[in-house]
Amino acid sequence: MNVSQQFIVRPVATALLMAAILLAGAAGYRQLPVSALPQVDYPTIQVLTFFPGAGPDVMTSSVTAPLERQFGQVPGLRQMTSSSSTGSSIITLQFTLDLGIDVAEQEVQAAINAASNLLPRDLPTPPVYSKTNPADAPVLTLALTSNTLPLSKV
Repeated sequence: MNVSQQFIVRPVATALLMAAILLAGAAGYRQLPVSALPQVDYPTIQVLTFFPGAGPDVMTSSVTAPLERQFGQVPGLRQMTSSSSTGSSIITLQFTLDLGIDVAEQEVQAAINAASNLLPRDLPTPPVYSKTNPADAPVLTLALTSNTLPLSKV
């Protein structure tokens, strides 16, 4: 007697077995965790510096470069990116995963304090830092335009 003959002889048992397998699969599917990305808190800090009236070249040479030199000495720094534009500078610091964000924050504050005498004297406010998570970036950015309605009446 082969295996398939048992299913042919007992169609009700076969139907019940299939229903049980289907229900177990549905219950198991609902129990599966779904995550596109793992829940990891990347220790990332963004440093913003504003210097109204300064051009991008001045921002790069007198604000961003001294800060980058100080941040480069911070232990646990994995990646540093910067962007200087008219009147502002943004430096993004990403640290290794084994370094806590609070420890990284203290190190960044110490580096900003060490670089304060290298920054321009007429800088209106000291650099400001904030903890960020690159995984929190928006999934979709939407922009709308109209051929019939003007943007604004100035």
